[in-house]
Amino acid sequence: MPNITVSSDLQTVVTTFETSPGNCQDLLEALEDAYGKFISKQPGFVSAALHVNDAQTRIANYSQWRRREDFLAMLRAPEMRATNRTFNSLCRSFEPVLYEVAAVF
Repeated sequence: MPNITVSSDLQTVVTTFETSPGNCQDLLEALEDAYGKFISKQPGFVSAALHVNDAQTRIANYSQWRRREDFLAMLRAPEMRATNRTFNSLCRSFEPVLYEVAAVF
């Protein structure tokens, strides 16, 4: 479970997926499968959460990693490159963005 704090030394990654109601559940299942089988087992992985909007047109993924380099290494792995091609076939676009937590209320 993500633990969001300003003083955290963790790397935060927010990825948004733009999809359609017809593909939303398939994309969500592909994301769950990827986290269960590969992503969560990578060095530096801490936690993640998946969020779906009411219209089922967007999925937001919040993940935490020990270091930026850990996240980038996971992205470069052959397994993840293949998985990203699957994600790409189920959505119009997706973009992972690395953040630092600025404030928590």
